[in-house]
Amino acid sequence: MTARVEASDETASVSSKANAETHLSKKTTIYVVYLIAALDITWMFIQFSITPYLAKKLGFDTLLFGYLQTTVGVIQLFGGTLFGRFADVIGARAALSLACAANIVFFILLAIADSPAMLFIHKLPTVVMHVLPASQMVVADLSEPEKRADALSKLGLCFGIGMIAGSTLGGHLVTKYGERFAAYSGAAGSAFSLLLVLCFIPQTTKVQSPTTKTDSETKSTSIFSVSQITRLMKFPGVTPTFVVKIFTGLPSSIFQLMFSIIALEFFKLTPEQIGYIMAYFGIAQMVVQGGVIGRLTARYSESSLLLLSIGISAFVGLAQAYMQNVFQFCLTVVPMMFSLSVFNVITDSLLTKSVPSSDTGTMLGLCASVQSLLRTVGPTIGGFLYVNYGIFSIGFLQFVVNSAVFVYLLQRRLNKKAEYKE
Repeated sequence: MTARVEASDETASVSSKANAETHLSKKTTIYVVYLIAALDITWMFIQFSITPYLAKKLGFDTLLFGYLQTTVGVIQLFGGTLFGRFADVIGARAALSLACAANIVFFILLAIADSPAMLFIHKLPTVVMHVLPASQMVVADLSEPEKRADALSKLGLCFGIGMIAGSTLGGHLVTKYGERFAAYSGAAGSAFSLLLVLCFIPQTTKVQSPTTKTDSETKSTSIFSVSQITRLMKFPGVTPTFVVKIFTGLPSSIFQLMFSIIALEFFKLTPEQIGYIMAYFGIAQMVVQGGVIGRLTARYSESSLLLLSIGISAFVGLAQAYMQNVFQFCLTVVPMMFSLSVFNVITDSLLTKSVPSSDTGTMLGLCASVQSLLRTVGPTIGGFLYVNYGIFSIGFLQFVVNSAVFVYLLQRRLNKKAEYKE
């Protein structure tokens, strides 16, 4: 009897130790993913410092630059969802490795671009440049559902760090050493990110669970199976959230995509000054995502926070419609970053909770495709509005659209409460 008790205690001790090691391993992986995400955003914002000035040297006007941005959106629109499916089926390490390798090729092509055609060609690797969605998948897989919004918001903190580092570094590199040196620096940085992936990211981050019929079908079908991707839209709450994500995200995306042109032509800023403005964006985002969102999600429901973010976004649009100088714009940055950060984190959290854990990569790929869709139509719409009606039209569009979505969601919520009481 005593031997059985001792054996039972020993088994419990071994199990407890194994659970602790698993928890530590998950935590380590998440921290490494945060580092990879921060580095990737750094390289991305270095690229943002390069492209507008290189495009101007190569003879691009506002509309042609808008077409260049639209090209990226079209490419990533098709690549995002397939990349998410690839990550679910093949594994996190392979997905992140592919994305980092594509980054290296992207920056090398940017460094050697000497004509408008080459500047368009260098955008082709963006079809699989999805480090951030892959990072979101790993974090979603390894975090508890009730803590997922907070864990995903920490990726936003990494975004802020990368925005500050990349914007500042990119501005200095372009100003002092030129666009090509800055591009080669991005390629070297992406190679370091690839090394981190190969050394620290496990082959798969999916929780092993008993295989159901649906799981079997998921694993056996091709990465290119459209039916396996579109079936996610049938889960409760997914389609309405996607519709809100698209309509609410479009106006703010237009402003973000046109900001480099607005900064150059409307505010008359230099590359270094734009770098400082982007660093200010990053600081605001770090504060919001690192210190605010986690506390808000612990106290308030996700539906309430979604409404709050859309309401604030509407007023930000109204303020930006009437701004006249950089100081006035800077006053709108904190509420703008708050609304964007909360909106993106909450919608991503809602969507990943709506599907099985085996499909989080595909769902986040669909979310990335939404952003790509906005980047596809955004620059063309933004270029047309800015050239013909000025910056007022972009801000006013954001105010009108977000106000309409806010009223619709609020009315829907009030109707549900009334039905519940009855």
